Amino acid sequence: MARQSLEIVVGALVLVVAFGFGAYTFQKTGAGRVSEGYPLSASFRSIEGVNTGTEVRLAGVPIGSVSKIVLNTETYRADVVLEIESAVQIPDDSAAIIASEGLLGGNFVEISPGGSPFYFGSGDEILDTQGSVSLLTLLMRFVGGDN
Repeated sequence: MARQSLEIVVGALVLVVAFGFGAYTFQKTGAGRVSEGYPLSASFRSIEGVNTGTEVRLAGVPIGSVSKIVLNTETYRADVVLEIESAVQIPDDSAAIIASEGLLGGNFVEISPGGSPFYFGSGDEILDTQGSVSLLTLLMRFVGGDN
């Protein structure tokens, strides 16, 4: 009888831990998040480390997420749709940059605001973009002595 009670407690504990992992994953990926924003598109040479659900930040503050990524077969660039919170207005001369949180951190899309008095509207395209920089490529250049 005691063994059966122990098995029930351990089983319940396993279910609670599994639910916790599921909730954490759900929160981190942004799944199920109802979007109340507007889309902006951007085209990058490289989006290494960026996936659907990756954060979009302005001054380090999350203001949206990547909602769609497709390969443009004509330009061989990654076309990305960014879903921006409706309360945030972005000047229309701003830049979108793939940035890294550090050596071991992930990548995110950083918006570098411009100084224009006009703002992007729903569906507009950010023309000034900078793709991700591969840390491995930089290390190989350093080790190899390429300038």
